[in-house]
Amino acid sequence: MKHDRIRYVLDTDTITAHQRNDGAVILAFTQVSPDTVATTIVTMYEQLRGRLAIVNRDMADLAKLPLAYKRVTETAEYYSRIPVLPFTEAASQEYAQLLRRRLRGPSKQDLQIAAIALAHGAVVVTRNTHHFSLITQLKSVDWMS
Repeated sequence: MKHDRIRYVLDTDTITAHQRNDGAVILAFTQVSPDTVATTIVTMYEQLRGRLAIVNRDMADLAKLPLAYKRVTETAEYYSRIPVLPFTEAASQEYAQLLRRRLRGPSKQDLQIAAIALAHGAVVVTRNTHHFSLITQLKSVDWMS
């Protein structure tokens, strides 16, 4: 899939809000072209890791297991409908530069999301604009407020 039109990269909190039909995020989506919005493999990984951890935790609880697997299925289906940007060599180089700066605040996952956005010249859509604002060359916006 071509990603040259991507202008907005949704972080994990924003994706979660979108999945929960948050009104502000849904409204923001209607105001941009859908082919300019994507998320990252980092966000997909974070969500799937969380869903799989719940499956593993609930493995012995037969009453909870169907819902746990249902959430994995819903998450996989969601990611089949939104572009997922890979962690490319360009993103890896951006990430290495961000790590050298030793920023206090953004997690390693946030830095990886930022690196992917920087590699695409895109804006990170996040509720946590403070942490992302520490990355001076990166633009961020909050669609949840």
